[in-house]
Amino acid sequence: MDNVGNPAATVRKMLQFSKPGNGASVSAHTGDGTTLRGSVRKLVSSPDSAFHVDIDFSFPPGITIIFGPSGAGKTTLLDCIAGLVSPDSGSILLGDQVFFDPKANINLSPANRRIGYVFQDLGLFPHMTVEENIQYGIANLAPPERKRRTNEILESFHIASQATSNPAKLSGGEKQRVALARALVSEPGVLLLDEPLSGLDAAIKTRIIKDLCERNSSRPIPILYVTHSRNEVFALGEHILVLKRGKVIASGTPQDVMNAPRHEAVAQMAGFENVFDAEVIGTDEHLGVMVCQISGTDNLLEVPLAHCNPGERVRIALRAGDILLAGERPKAISTRNVFPGKVVSLRRHDYLMEAVVDTGSLFRTHLTLGSSELLLLAPGNSVWLLIKTHSCCLLRSGKESVALEDSTTEIADKRNSVAAIVPSPLALDISSKMADLRVTPDMDLRNHAPRRQSV
Repeated sequence: MDNVGNPAATVRKMLQFSKPGNGASVSAHTGDGTTLRGSVRKLVSSPDSAFHVDIDFSFPPGITIIFGPSGAGKTTLLDCIAGLVSPDSGSILLGDQVFFDPKANINLSPANRRIGYVFQDLGLFPHMTVEENIQYGIANLAPPERKRRTNEILESFHIASQATSNPAKLSGGEKQRVALARALVSEPGVLLLDEPLSGLDAAIKTRIIKDLCERNSSRPIPILYVTHSRNEVFALGEHILVLKRGKVIASGTPQDVMNAPRHEAVAQMAGFENVFDAEVIGTDEHLGVMVCQISGTDNLLEVPLAHCNPGERVRIALRAGDILLAGERPKAISTRNVFPGKVVSLRRHDYLMEAVVDTGSLFRTHLTLGSSELLLLAPGNSVWLLIKTHSCCLLRSGKESVALEDSTTEIADKRNSVAAIVPSPLALDISSKMADLRVTPDMDLRNHAPRRQSV
């Protein structure tokens, strides 16, 4: 489905996409705030599976993250917008310019769509210098204008000193900067980025992201940025679309989608290490909470109020970093869910400690090395586990995706609102052992609200 790891295929794309000598591909664009909108319907098939990419969209100027697992249809969506792949049906417009409309027999070539595209394999021409690579798509401009644009973009992305170098002599970060510069030098109306920073360390990513944000601030255009990285989602995205098998299952700001997911697939991709089944047994609208019974146990957990009825099945997700540990039973605290447990195992990840705690079921928790030393944590030690009510996210598998399939995904036009929230640094697999949970047994079921030992 994707040409990941296939440089030859990427170069073929690049040759098709930026044919020099075509005036329409290099027409000046000053960042007029034009919205990219339309719909894409496309069958995606492979030896292992087949599904339809089925997305309605409206992307204003700014950075929209396209997030999802491999094979979700992210690259297919970008290729359809770029004109490298023709949708089975739908329409694609940039402002009032029609890129694709089969009813009107319109299907512009990639070179005529005013789109910049950075591929996963970058597609730099190895026999050309940095300057020649950047000038490839603007070859028919007058020499003074071609030189002006080239010099400006070389300075903007801090690669002027490498102008006469070949790609083989560049570092990974420098190659990414050249690819971005080449995509932007033609002043496109849309920029498509397919995992352009994969394989780079965090420091280099941060610097390139800063340059990209500054460039888009002065020349605002719709930018679609495909990534698997949660850190990039929070550092770059003003808005995010989450895809699964060609469908939008969540959309909104990174904070809303990644920190408070409503769909299980999103929770897994967002790094919620603890996910388990439960049944709603009661609600309290006055307090804004409800009580869930964890499947297969008599254990109860207070969670935020949702539009659920008693007896309804839900999934509950909880980040390891949102669980607190105490060395002794806490008193007079605001945390509503408090229960005892024993440390099963400890594992260090750089400057973070993962503690697995058995409270009748297993919880993964994250704490700093200093906190672990302060608590004298060791396997077999007794601890108290504390969970805030609003740290629990309720998931309804499949329901949100169905609701979203029938409506256009519209991204609000909010520019220069780059999020700076950093998610949990670990992405641990969700264990089947996390399908149950025990809380304190002292529960008042008549009032449908938990009574905790700590309150």
